Amino acid sequence: MTDHRKTVVITGASRGIGHATALLFFERDWEIITCARGAVPPECGRDPRWTLHVPTDLSNAESTAAFVKAVNAHLGERPLHALVNNAGVSPKTSFKERLGCLNGDLNAWREVFELNFFAGLRLARGFASALHRGQGAIVNITSIAGHAIHPFAGSAYSISKAALSALTREMANEFAALGVRVNAVAPGEIETEMVQPEYEVLIPRIPLGRMGTARETATTIYFLCSEDSSYVTGTEIWVTGGQHML
Repeated sequence: MTDHRKTVVITGASRGIGHATALLFFERDWEIITCARGAVPPECGRDPRWTLHVPTDLSNAESTAAFVKAVNAHLGERPLHALVNNAGVSPKTSFKERLGCLNGDLNAWREVFELNFFAGLRLARGFASALHRGQGAIVNITSIAGHAIHPFAGSAYSISKAALSALTREMANEFAALGVRVNAVAPGEIETEMVQPEYEVLIPRIPLGRMGTARETATTIYFLCSEDSSYVTGTEIWVTGGQHML
């Protein structure tokens, strides 16, 4: 390893925003450490000399702990410069409905919170020392749905993202003592696998008149991990094409 190369951990990196983010950091010469339930897609073309990927179920505390242990062993005494908590889930009931306040097993709600909320907290704790060594940054991926009623997101997903927004604020305050910045990115309608055809009806509500791309979200994440945002912490940046204003 060369001393100048920075290192980032990105969760949920096998597709969508996480995948685009991993590719962007790799293009910019960062060492990429990723996790997802599956293996890295072969088309990524990542250089195995610089990349560690650990198949992990972040909704499971033991699997998450194993990932933290593997990454810390890989790092040794080297610093970690960024953690991107991107992994998330927006499940449906057996009737293809999003989990709402009046429907869905409460255990399903707990599973949503395990991945969308607790996983990020566990990883931030697990990598706190390495992030301190790197004077690094944490970026939590929240959502426009965490701030207003969304027609398709569902209550469980939206509330878990609202909780993650609040966690970002509290973490920014506590991690500042370690020299670690904590911010969030709140995407709106981004063209990924999570977006279904019915989302087309939302485009008229977007001032820029289109959905965003995973790459556009990734560049915002990168900014918050870079030295260009060295005095930014406790902030949530909207990547919504202006939809959050309406």
